[in-house]
Amino acid sequence: MIASVVVAAIAVLVLAYGIVLYNRLVRSRQMAAEGWSGIDVQLKRRGVLVPNLVEAVRGYAAHERATLEEVTELRNRARATPPDDVAGRAHVEGLLSGAIGRLLAVVENYPELKASHNFLQLQASLAGVEDEIQMARRYYNGATRDLNILVESFPSNLVAGLCGFSKRAFFETDEASRAVPEVSFRS
Repeated sequence: MIASVVVAAIAVLVLAYGIVLYNRLVRSRQMAAEGWSGIDVQLKRRGVLVPNLVEAVRGYAAHERATLEEVTELRNRARATPPDDVAGRAHVEGLLSGAIGRLLAVVENYPELKASHNFLQLQASLAGVEDEIQMARRYYNGATRDLNILVESFPSNLVAGLCGFSKRAFFETDEASRAVPEVSFRS
């Protein structure tokens, strides 16, 4: 009799612990999804600003066509990347950040553009969005880290495996997108 009560108590404790682990996994998955949503919102905001920035520069820097076309093409690629492809989106968005940096470096050769009120507003808005992207990226990567730890560590990995939880990809940029844009003041 006592043995069956002990076995039943252990079974209840194991079940309760499994429920707690499941709920932690659900919470972590939702936090990662919320983090990705925050990144997506900021990337969309940047996507809206980029055409305005390109048009502002185009009027002053018609011979900088390659840079302008690159920014436009990368923006279109970023918009075409499936929302659930975190690694692909991070790669394209990183390339877009580098291209925007090169575009802003081109602006250094056009003092009248740098003095334009509209351009200054666009540049300030873009800088604000870039800051928001970085904050959203840190939040998402932190939430993803927490989820991945739960998915991989024992005993929560048992519950994760049984309930279909899986690791998420981090939002990371590649080395090429981290390169500092080259600024040349030669005419």
